[in-house]
Amino acid sequence: MTLHLTQISLTHANGVQALRGVDLHIGAREQVAIIGPSGAGKSSLLNLLATALRPGDGELQVLGERAWQLSAGQRQRLRARIGLIHQSPPLPPRQRVVTAVLAGKLGQWGLGKSLLNLLYPLDIPGARAALARLDLSDKLFTQCQQLSGGQLQRVGIARVLYQAPEVLLADEPVSAMDPVLAKHTLSVLCSHAREHNVTLVASLHAVELALAHFSRIIGLRDGQILFDLPASAVDRELLDTLYANEQLERSPPPPAHLSVQIPRC
Repeated sequence: MTLHLTQISLTHANGVQALRGVDLHIGAREQVAIIGPSGAGKSSLLNLLATALRPGDGELQVLGERAWQLSAGQRQRLRARIGLIHQSPPLPPRQRVVTAVLAGKLGQWGLGKSLLNLLYPLDIPGARAALARLDLSDKLFTQCQQLSGGQLQRVGIARVLYQAPEVLLADEPVSAMDPVLAKHTLSVLCSHAREHNVTLVASLHAVELALAHFSRIIGLRDGQILFDLPASAVDRELLDTLYANEQLERSPPPPAHLSVQIPRC
């Protein structure tokens, strides 16, 4: 298994319990969507899978390694094999897009090469190619502060594509994009995962996008897995239970198998 969680619990420093006894197993090359109401623990789960957060209880294995039994140096090397796409990418406002994308390799480059890259971009063609997949190659030398929210999200995605990780984790990666662009961007992520044998796990607020693009859906509520099913088995009753008492902008869509959908990963 690429990702293996056994009875994982996580409590944040403020006392909020984000995850409760989670058992989760995701194999190599799977593409999985995580859905659930706000505060369900989706971001916490992805950050835990990225080893950015340490579980309070249970065991976490990533790419065959018990992440929190490794030394700090070994864990850092493991992190270089994991790509995390943030909902709001932490991009310095005055940083040029080319530098932001090339930062995807900082975990694999030595200190000297990383510092040199800040002064002079070391792989302009590689950055341009990653941006081109997301229709942003014309923004190569633009400062990040000149981009819209959706463009910044796509730069963050391009950075992780350039990193070329073995596990790709995406936390609400298209939340600032219009529907057409969101569909296109998710298609790029799924295609990249399929072409490069990458395990892809994405949290999504838009249920219809999750059902359209992913064949396996995990429903998370109150820090626990409510269901883990093929998309074709996720029906209206399950979604109503998952989002009970949640004010949604629109009702959950019908099950994926009852309507025409975009081909899944």
